[in-house]
Amino acid sequence: MAINIAILASGNGTNAENIIRYFREKDTARVALVLTNRQTAFVLERAARLGVPAFCFSKEEWADGRPVLDVLRAHDIGFVVLAGFLLRIPASLIQAYPHRMVNIHPALLPKFGGKGMYGDHVHRAVLAAGEVESGITIHYTDEHYDEGTVICQYRCPVLPGDTPETLAARVHQLEYAHYPQVVEQLVQGLS
Repeated sequence: MAINIAILASGNGTNAENIIRYFREKDTARVALVLTNRQTAFVLERAARLGVPAFCFSKEEWADGRPVLDVLRAHDIGFVVLAGFLLRIPASLIQAYPHRMVNIHPALLPKFGGKGMYGDHVHRAVLAAGEVESGITIHYTDEHYDEGTVICQYRCPVLPGDTPETLAARVHQLEYAHYPQVVEQLVQGLS
């Protein structure tokens, strides 16, 4: 029986859409729910277009955790995927989904992680530090920003003349190529 996945996203939702489309072709899991903390997040439109139920929670509801858990349970969610979700995860959710909640970070942790390190902030920091490579880190989620156990990392070069935008494009390609497959492997390991 397929495991129901929930995706948490705060913004545009390109990774969320990529994962939804990927699992449409699989019988191991399906994306059954999208959650966001922003009413204007474009991920809501992507979810609607793809026929996936979506909910938006207030900051207070998110911090409490119970309303979110209620929705996750109502949709029989067995695995949670963060895809550009910017709020800290409440302890109650982490406890409800031990080793069943993963995040993707657009750098090679432990470098360039933590509160405020997302999107172009990360790519600017990588370039400012003179790094010769960057990439993505997929890790389990815990109560701290970007500190959960690392599952895997994929790398790309930082090229002379890179801008945050050109580096971001290469990092996004790694995300699109690897995140759905890693999620699938993790979900398969649950059965």
